[in-house]
Amino acid sequence: MANYSSGGFGSIPFVVKNLLIVNVLVFLAQNIFMKQGMPLEIWGALWNYQGGNFRIWQLVTHLFMHDTNNWFHIIFNMFGLWMFGSILENHWGPKRFFNFYFICGIVAGLTQLFFGGFSYAVGASGAVMGIFAGFAYLFPNTPLYLMFIPVPIKAKFVVMGLIALDLLGAVRTGEGDGIAHWAHLGGAVAGLILVIIWNKNNRKTFY
Repeated sequence: MANYSSGGFGSIPFVVKNLLIVNVLVFLAQNIFMKQGMPLEIWGALWNYQGGNFRIWQLVTHLFMHDTNNWFHIIFNMFGLWMFGSILENHWGPKRFFNFYFICGIVAGLTQLFFGGFSYAVGASGAVMGIFAGFAYLFPNTPLYLMFIPVPIKAKFVVMGLIALDLLGAVRTGEGDGIAHWAHLGGAVAGLILVIIWNKNNRKTFY
């Protein structure tokens, strides 16, 4: 049986703690600068490479920005980062988790660039989807409780469901829903591949 714990708010691991702090500070800065008519998104969001605003650093900076009109966006991402990212960082250590997070986030951004139709994208969702995928691979049978569902669902089924919803949203025709589905899919695939590679010589069964 795997031994894992998020450790609670008082003992959040180093990388996750600093990612949370930076994301919240950037979100507050976004709101302040937006009110001054100087949106930070022009510089830090991930813009479509076919437009004139794309810069290579945006593959990283967009991970720290969120939709200022939707507080649920940052709340959901930071909750996922804290809850599941803490477990992975405690399991791997800070260096490996740091690499994992940013690889997933960058791959998510690249996937959105080449497959998604959009003007610009913000959010840590791609990296967080990588975290979900990594957690589900390492701890597939962990019971998770979801809102409005009275029974626990195993982590592997929850993540499979999230990926299926993103795949449906990515390939459907018609007007977009404002969600970077391709980024989510890219992050999830990157996370799964990384975990498989890292565990190929040290396979374990988790219950």
